[in-house]
Amino acid sequence: MRRSTRSRRPTGNARTKRLLAVGATLAVFGGVVAVTQISSAGDRRSNQQQRPVAAECVAPSPGATAPAARGATTTRTWQNGRWVVNHWGDGQQTVEECQETRDGTDGATTGALAVACPDVVSRLPQVPDRARAEVDRNLNALQTQITEADERLAREGDRGEGFVRNAILNPLASKRRATLGRITIAIDRFGPRPRGLGNLATCQVQPVDNNNGGNNGGDNGGGNNGGNDGGGNNNGLDVLANNCDNSQLQAHDGFQNGNRCISTAFGEVGAAANNPSLLITDFPQQIDRNEGFSIQVSTRNLVRDRFLPAGQGGYYLESSLLNGQGLTRGHFHTACRMLNNTDEAPAPEPVPAFFVATEDGGGGAEPDQVTIQIPGLPDSGIAQCAVWAGDGSHRIPMSERANQTPAFDAVRIQVN
Repeated sequence: MRRSTRSRRPTGNARTKRLLAVGATLAVFGGVVAVTQISSAGDRRSNQQQRPVAAECVAPSPGATAPAARGATTTRTWQNGRWVVNHWGDGQQTVEECQETRDGTDGATTGALAVACPDVVSRLPQVPDRARAEVDRNLNALQTQITEADERLAREGDRGEGFVRNAILNPLASKRRATLGRITIAIDRFGPRPRGLGNLATCQVQPVDNNNGGNNGGDNGGGNNGGNDGGGNNNGLDVLANNCDNSQLQAHDGFQNGNRCISTAFGEVGAAANNPSLLITDFPQQIDRNEGFSIQVSTRNLVRDRFLPAGQGGYYLESSLLNGQGLTRGHFHTACRMLNNTDEAPAPEPVPAFFVATEDGGGGAEPDQVTIQIPGLPDSGIAQCAVWAGDGSHRIPMSERANQTPAFDAVRIQVN
């Protein structure tokens, strides 16, 4: 079996791996017709107003639920002492979740505790085709076990640390150990035996809303937002339009529909030294089909604490905002799609093979790392995996100067 060959970001011949044109990757959101109750954790305390909803509750489009957590539109992994929240489908949800949202019974809370377990998918070798059904069945069982433990933690977590350890975490570890054993046996029947899965059985309890500090609002860098606009003459330039007053298109309503005119103000832009940047620092040069892998992403000057779900009407709805230090508030996206060839730009409209939006309350002036776990790509060929920053409403953040490189990166990975 061919093993993944990982690559640190090269210093010399980077042109063979780096893609300079990433504009087409911005069309990966697809048509979204459902709603979601996912929101930035730091804003749940005060933002309880009714949000816009679609006409009816419908099934989410492909890619809107987590691969190994059937029906879940948000998943959490515990990385470097904080929750990394992944929004699948960028704000869609199941019919059941949509109905709960409409009924007001979704029950989002703050300051809650949740069970944090090591990720399993990223630690699996290539799963043989004949073992896939059994492995998927047990991956779903792992998610069910976490869900059941979370539910009991919510009901009885106030009974003390000893109770949580003995009645919730220890039984969960036993169940996970048995399930991980079944996964090991299933893969071992048809391929190389996976090593060390039993070490992933033990879980812990962590606060859900871990946003690494409370400066999520208030001072948005604000105050002096204009005044000198060139005397109202567009700086002497031939500007075709700067608002939607004369547009023949329908007004944009926050949902993901084209042929609309967006009147949302651009918002705040930081100084050049504070503008966001982003880089893929570690990735596999080649993988096998359906083999799980991970990508390391480093961001700088991006406070990853702001996400308005596009499927709920938050797309291009909010102006870009800075925090008190003049840094952009937002999140970042990861998408992988297969390239039919490398001689021409691909069609922008197909849904990618993988897509997720990530916020974790981390990020700041200093660069840091986030691991994105990808459960595998189903087709052979050349995959383009791209990451790009977004403000709260999913636009690539603005920069002070026109000659600054936007916060994006992309690599090509051979899928065998």
